[in-house]
Amino acid sequence: MGSVTTRALLDRVQRETLRYFTDFAHPASGMARERSGNAKMMDTVTTGGTGFGIMAMIAGAERGFIARGEAVARIALICRFLESLPRYRGAFAHWINGNTGETVAFSTRDDGGDIVETAFLMMGLLTAREYLRGHEPALALRIDALWRAVDWAGYCPTPDAMMWHWSPQQDFGMALHLRGWHEALIAFVLGAGSPSHPIDVRAYSDGWKNSPSFRNGHAYYRIRLPLGPEMGGPLFFAHYSFMGLDPRGLAEGGVDYFAQNRAQVRINRAHCIANPHGFAGYGKAWGLTSSDGPHGYEAFSPTDDKGVIAPTAALASMPYLPEACLAALRHFDAYRDGALWGEYGFRDAFSAQEDWIAPSHLAINQGPIVAMIENARSGLLWRLFMSAPEVRVGLDRLGFTIDGGRVA
Repeated sequence: MGSVTTRALLDRVQRETLRYFTDFAHPASGMARERSGNAKMMDTVTTGGTGFGIMAMIAGAERGFIARGEAVARIALICRFLESLPRYRGAFAHWINGNTGETVAFSTRDDGGDIVETAFLMMGLLTAREYLRGHEPALALRIDALWRAVDWAGYCPTPDAMMWHWSPQQDFGMALHLRGWHEALIAFVLGAGSPSHPIDVRAYSDGWKNSPSFRNGHAYYRIRLPLGPEMGGPLFFAHYSFMGLDPRGLAEGGVDYFAQNRAQVRINRAHCIANPHGFAGYGKAWGLTSSDGPHGYEAFSPTDDKGVIAPTAALASMPYLPEACLAALRHFDAYRDGALWGEYGFRDAFSAQEDWIAPSHLAINQGPIVAMIENARSGLLWRLFMSAPEVRVGLDRLGFTIDGGRVA
């Protein structure tokens, strides 16, 4: 992709962002800390962010940013910690104490398993299993045991519905149905492909897809959006599940998923260029997604725009709109003489309007930067994850095709 200067800049972003998952990893568990910049949360590790970090480490090992042996050792440490944790129908909690292994409640009633965070973790672990297959067979087998233990069907109180949370204390009391369109597609693919505890496909067809916010079909800035909420929602919808799922040629129900994700990115960028609220700095800077803001963490989007740009939004969109994303990267690199660079890559977000730069980095925003840039550059993580036979089974059971033909 591009000139030597561009390659060097992409290398720098990936290398420095990766340090969030190596230098800043929790020392006892190896897992990804939820965030930097908050002393009270230094022992809080995150399940989904750890899955993203595993993928980032694989990309880093292949690029020589860390030694392959170091990546393997770190993944082994994470697996050893995961094997010791409480599980909830085989799934893991959203937050965990990285020292003790105790579940840290994400909210008052969210005190047990989170099947979406677990899906992000399993996406990373299955990518690692395929990467390690033939080289580290014992570790690959341990990963396989963690994967097979997840009771995806146990998160379906009825065959036509999957729930986000379950705990022994609350049961399904959080009552949050997984209904699309948003970041959780991967939970259905993995649930449908599970060799041990598969979901009924009706959880996808009658649950996920049977939602008023699933189909869209409207045009924004003359760009048609097949799926999702008005104007697309936060950009992580196009990133999280697709760090492993390769959207190129992937289709189901008349929807081309690469076209879907590209349309969301284009709409998000077009909104920032149009800048209907007149925020300072928009244009060269674009990208609205969930991130820290001057007044706390929020799910920023074109319909909830408060002048806060998160570098991950554009950088993790690199496979979909490479030239525009590279232009944004160059702008972030030069912004106020490098003020966006922190200890672990770009800081989480900034607002020129409020003269504010986040003091923080977040695992769920740093991971997609490394992984999706790698997918744009080499397709490595897409290739590894899609080579897992269970992924092909899951996609086939849900009715997906690749390039017009059956998946499995």
